[in-house]
Amino acid sequence: MPHLQSQSLLIKLQQQLQAADLWSDTPPSPKAMASNAPFACDSMPFEHWLQFIFIPKMTQLIEHKQPLPTNMAIAPMGHHVWQSMPDKKPLIMLLDEFDHLLSTSQQ
Repeated sequence: MPHLQSQSLLIKLQQQLQAADLWSDTPPSPKAMASNAPFACDSMPFEHWLQFIFIPKMTQLIEHKQPLPTNMAIAPMGHHVWQSMPDKKPLIMLLDEFDHLLSTSQQ
């Protein structure tokens, strides 16, 4: 069940990023993608990390029915990055929902 719910949340996340005009047609450079920093914060904006790292990785886990991460905490980064932008609240709420789902689900 967490896989189906996660897949639904990924679709909503993509839609929210697009609606907020945070979806990019240009991927980050290979160097930026190779970042080891949390959320690749040293090489790309958080929304790019969501689009180019988080969504593809989660999609791959779901498609291959692999275990999903537990005790995930991506919403705090969303709160930090978008705290002064009320129009980003739907994105933050969606990240909160994702964290809650994967932190409380039994896989």
